[in-house]
Amino acid sequence: MTARTVDAPLVASRTRGSLSRTQGLGLAGVVLGLLTTLLFGLREPSHRTAHLALRATGDTGGVHVPTLVVPVHLTCLILGVLMVLAGLAQATNARRSRLDTLVTAFVLLAFVFAFLAWADSGKSLALNLVDAGNGAMVRAVPLILGALAGIACERSGVINIAIEGQLLVGAFAGAMVASALTKPAATTTSTALWLGVLAAALAGGLLALLLAVFAIRYLVNQVILGVVLNVFALGLTNFLYDRVMSPHADSLNQGVGFPNLKVPGLSEIPILGPILFDGNVFLYLTYGLLIVVHVGLFRTRWGLRVRAVGEHPTAAETVGIKVLATRYRSVILGGLFAGIGGATFTIGAGVEFGKNITSGRGYIALAAVIFGCWKPRGAFFAALIFGAADVLASALGVIGTRVPSDFLAMAPYLVTLFAVAGLIGRVRAPGADGEPYQKS
Repeated sequence: MTARTVDAPLVASRTRGSLSRTQGLGLAGVVLGLLTTLLFGLREPSHRTAHLALRATGDTGGVHVPTLVVPVHLTCLILGVLMVLAGLAQATNARRSRLDTLVTAFVLLAFVFAFLAWADSGKSLALNLVDAGNGAMVRAVPLILGALAGIACERSGVINIAIEGQLLVGAFAGAMVASALTKPAATTTSTALWLGVLAAALAGGLLALLLAVFAIRYLVNQVILGVVLNVFALGLTNFLYDRVMSPHADSLNQGVGFPNLKVPGLSEIPILGPILFDGNVFLYLTYGLLIVVHVGLFRTRWGLRVRAVGEHPTAAETVGIKVLATRYRSVILGGLFAGIGGATFTIGAGVEFGKNITSGRGYIALAAVIFGCWKPRGAFFAALIFGAADVLASALGVIGTRVPSDFLAMAPYLVTLFAVAGLIGRVRAPGADGEPYQKS
């Protein structure tokens, strides 16, 4: 399931023809630059312009940011050439450097900007980049929380394919408990919603406990087990929806949700403010969990033990670390994260629960884990990419773009396929990821 490679000191022993992550990202940048130049630049008439709004819809206060008018032909040509040059510079350097992240970010942002300019070329309606960015953040929140679940599990050596199932049961439990505790036709109470979040976390944790018991205690193949748990979660939620929730939708599936909360001051920052600081509590909870997990994994004794168990459990046991207990705790903790992520589909969006409401987002979250190199920060940016690809279909559909909506709907899954296939370069998973451990 995971793509692996050797560490830098062992580059000489790498299989001939394999690419490092830096080289893979560089070649991807070259390809995107050529596509930008040939498809968006050279084929576009020189007189066409694109209108890109940089102010959130309905925002009448704060600093006025005018709509950006972009000459599509010239802009795409310049960005395409710069992307090719940046990609070539990165591809010719087999060793990682601090500039890799900046170069990759530039290539991705340049390609997205060029694509959006081309898609809006000649249209009467302006494409609102701030609204699209806010939508990308909303779509990315469950992916980030699901990715944190995968990181917590895989850093301890357990593959979590069951993220999809954990998101699904979390969405179901959160919607049902929050609705049951909210009086019909009454104002939603924060207590009921927070209890819904708690129920969602517990539901994800219970499914994670099943994963932990069968994977750690009974040594079941973790990939097969994860798929089975996903099917089990889908069947269970469908059954309970038909027999329990749907017949009592007025009391158990009301579509209640948290309101949006603007951060005073920060939400008024032009462009970035409405994107990063105008959302419901799940957005800010995700920020907090990202920081906690990152600091916990890489700055605390607990994180050192988890990573030691995931890299070399035998050595960890020799220094007194309880390998099995550490794995149990990490898997269950990951399930709690995923359960909260599932609640964002229902009480996070204020919509009713529906069958298979997660629609494969758990698998995309798993791809974000791999794309982000099993690090919270990397998974965050990977989830943003997938979230942006997801929101493009609806954003571009409003302005009547030339790109078929069905193709845009496939975008997040195509990006997922490229990430998992290792087309952006091989990445190294934790050394004992997916390998069962028996005490000696």
